[in-house]
Amino acid sequence: MSDSSRDTAAGAGWGDAERGVYRHLVPERVDKISWLNPRLLWAARNGVLASWFGDPTGRTRDRWVAQRAAAGAPADKVIRRDDPDRFSFMVLGDTGEGDEPQYAVVPGFLTVSQDTAFAVIASDVIYPVGSADDYDTKFFRPYRDYPAPIYAVPGNHDWYEGLGAFMRVFCDDAPPLPAEPAPRPPGRAWLRSLLWHRPRPGDGRRLDAARAQRSAPAQRAVQPGPYWAIDAGPVRIVGIDTGLLGTLDAAQGAWLREVSRDPRPKILVTGSPLYVDGEHHPCEIEGGGTVDEIVRDPAHHYVLAIGGDIHNYQRYPVRLADGRTLQYVVAGGGGAFTHATHTIPRVDVAGVGEDDFRCYPLRGDSLAFYSRLYGRRLHLRRFFTLTEDEGAAVIARRLGVEPARAPAPGTRVTWRIRLVASLLGAGRRPDRRARFRLPVRKIYTQLFSPGSATYSPPFFKCFLRLDVSPEAVRLRCHAATGNRAQELDPPVEDEVLIPLV
Repeated sequence: MSDSSRDTAAGAGWGDAERGVYRHLVPERVDKISWLNPRLLWAARNGVLASWFGDPTGRTRDRWVAQRAAAGAPADKVIRRDDPDRFSFMVLGDTGEGDEPQYAVVPGFLTVSQDTAFAVIASDVIYPVGSADDYDTKFFRPYRDYPAPIYAVPGNHDWYEGLGAFMRVFCDDAPPLPAEPAPRPPGRAWLRSLLWHRPRPGDGRRLDAARAQRSAPAQRAVQPGPYWAIDAGPVRIVGIDTGLLGTLDAAQGAWLREVSRDPRPKILVTGSPLYVDGEHHPCEIEGGGTVDEIVRDPAHHYVLAIGGDIHNYQRYPVRLADGRTLQYVVAGGGGAFTHATHTIPRVDVAGVGEDDFRCYPLRGDSLAFYSRLYGRRLHLRRFFTLTEDEGAAVIARRLGVEPARAPAPGTRVTWRIRLVASLLGAGRRPDRRARFRLPVRKIYTQLFSPGSATYSPPFFKCFLRLDVSPEAVRLRCHAATGNRAQELDPPVEDEVLIPLV
């Protein structure tokens, strides 16, 4: 087994390593996504409009579900497979930017996924707005050599054009919904409708040709809708759709309660993680209650909750009052830009501390990655750029922890290193307060995230393999750096055995 980022800097992808063969998979023409581009931000405006003027997602989702039911989809929305008691499946999150970081995941994914029964994409299949014609280079092309079905739960970006393209691809070529009468002025609904982003005319003309890249019968996956359950071997995998704003509508909440009563052990897949960045986000359900209340209920037998949306890997083993341990995982590192981990403060949530918490990239590598990025952007490389050893050393000092990978002997934390760490929002211990506080998580994970400005390894991407048996689920997080060594033998960054009995 190859070194991981916890073992060596080379295992993390640093150094003068051979670039991977993923470069030969990338399309000749790539529309680079930059989240600093005002035109792109305007196209992706529907999430902001929904938060200001009311969220129409629940009503639209109900219409999609009704359409699928009329077409013969099972009323309980359960996909019943004939997998044996021992099988494996893959999980990718937040994949579809269509650029080098996404394609860098593919070679290692194909290596590790051999003999798996299916794969699941957890959130944001397509960036920036879920357009149908983007599925060619951002879904069908990168995963054309994966021989098994791929299921998906949509993320907020898949909803930016009303989920029409997602439904066509994953739900048996569902036809467009009939147009609804326009809201009458004045009012919030009318103003929202006036500003709402919609698919461009003719979008999807290339979709039929793109499907040919995953046209084998064994690759076909048909979902009953945007939320579903899969009965596979000894487990039930439950996928929920958290829409534009990370919540559940009342109808989906009622379905989730009903489908969770099945006695089998369960794995939740959601577009919005329940624990992330050292915080608890239980996911509200319209009409009352939360998703996490359903997941924690011992009668429902959940053992694992996997969420996308945040573009890195995190794991929180939460011990519940009844003595069970529920594993909460963030797995959104499947291809989009890397969200920082160095901004995560020292973890102390729901009884989970630093000794229990795992993340990838390591905080020190994240800080070094961002320092190099902003050194280039601001033309201040000599000042901003930190080595991976300097990043690890300053993070260890700020958090008061032993670094997961020890920095080289003699690494000093100078005033410049401390200043750069502060400017880039590096986390702190809870008992240490900054003299001035910025909304660092919002700034560094949204406005100033790398976007497609990073086209050289290491990329710090990741994906999951889950091996299921009647006794346990083994979860492994594998890294994809963009270097050839990690393509040939994708390192295991985290591994946990989750009992089912």
